[in-house]
Amino acid sequence: MVMNQNGQGSFNYREIASWFNSESNAGIITGSAGLLSAACVLIFVGCTGKSAQIPLVTWLPDAMAGPTPVSALIHAATMVTSGIYLLARLSDVFVHATAPVCFGLTALDIVLVVGCITAVWGAVAGLVQLDIKKALAYSTVSQLGFMFMACGVGAFDVALFHVFTHAFFKATLFLAAGSVIHGLHHEQDMRRMGGLAKLMPITYTWMFCGWWAIIGAPLGSGFFSKDLILERLSEAHGLGPIVGVVAGFVALLTAIYMTRVMYLTFWSPARHSDEVKGHVKESPATMLIPITVLGFGSLVVGVL
Repeated sequence: MVMNQNGQGSFNYREIASWFNSESNAGIITGSAGLLSAACVLIFVGCTGKSAQIPLVTWLPDAMAGPTPVSALIHAATMVTSGIYLLARLSDVFVHATAPVCFGLTALDIVLVVGCITAVWGAVAGLVQLDIKKALAYSTVSQLGFMFMACGVGAFDVALFHVFTHAFFKATLFLAAGSVIHGLHHEQDMRRMGGLAKLMPITYTWMFCGWWAIIGAPLGSGFFSKDLILERLSEAHGLGPIVGVVAGFVALLTAIYMTRVMYLTFWSPARHSDEVKGHVKESPATMLIPITVLGFGSLVVGVL
């Protein structure tokens, strides 16, 4: 559909945006509304696979078998958020896809609903996890749902803002979890942790900062981006306010399951195995320096 100056099809984002925003092409867009909406839905299906949305979601928790630095990079900041980035770069296309696709829903309505369902599912699943990395993985799924909800009401800038803040606090949490696993000699079951706040004070300090940010506590980075998402949902038309209420409930669930992670890992009485007791120690500086940088960022990037 999109043609560049040479009359050829184009994959260039700027040329696509310019074409869709040109008044001279309004008739073509209107005449191809059904095809455009179908194309946007198919693009979104690709985004659901890349960014772990319902129904293509289970691969992300299963991928937590990898090392925590890998999880911190690709599952918190880069790979899983590329679906959000693609949607935001094609925002000029999606906002013109106004033809109903199914049940009277437009392409963006489908994005909104799928993001909402995924956020709920990820939060509920996070409540019952025993593996510390899987708890964080389901948290990522839920936060990705928040980002898609923002895209679904046209708040693409807010979605990218949450991508940015999420990269800091989730990478902090993943690396801090890796520090805990290293200190406990590769133990990942939170039922065999506890009492680590005193034994691993630096790791605890920065994981506390990541926790503070992800639950949306005041002045944490997650507070600003989540608040904007809830605000845009409440101001939207159609399904937006209803989804906004659900998103508020999911934000509460996030605080509950992440507080559970902190309690089982750091605040509860120690439940280490006999072979681990007496050998628990703080991680080396090579592990703590990246956590410190990211942990500090998870507190300040929202304000900046």
